[in-house]
Amino acid sequence: MREHDIYTMIADYLRYQYPTVIYRFDLAADLKLTMGQARKHKRLQRYRGYPDLFIAEPKGKYGGLFLEIKKAGTKIFKKDGAIVADAHIREQYGMLEDLRFAGYAAEFACGFDEAKKLIDDYMKGKYAHID
Repeated sequence: MREHDIYTMIADYLRYQYPTVIYRFDLAADLKLTMGQARKHKRLQRYRGYPDLFIAEPKGKYGGLFLEIKKAGTKIFKKDGAIVADAHIREQYGMLEDLRFAGYAAEFACGFDEAKKLIDDYMKGKYAHID
């Protein structure tokens, strides 16, 4: 299953389960841009590694929920808890940490089931980042 398929499942779930919630997917990484469009896009962005989904619903001490969506089974951490060596995942992890520091809930979600659980926990006020 492609990440884009997971996005569609999450969007359908959000529309059904939380019909009033405001959310947005960042699809720029999925798009095939011309060289000129890519330059314009890069110039407008301050950081690389921006998460795939933002749910604009403050809950408790958090200003919203950011999710970096991966295919089910994607390895983010090694068995010892260290982040994997993949440069792209490390960059995304750094962005999630920055967002947490700024007052947002921010996590990797590997597959639809994990994303659904994170969304439900967040929306019910049960979200807690575990280091």
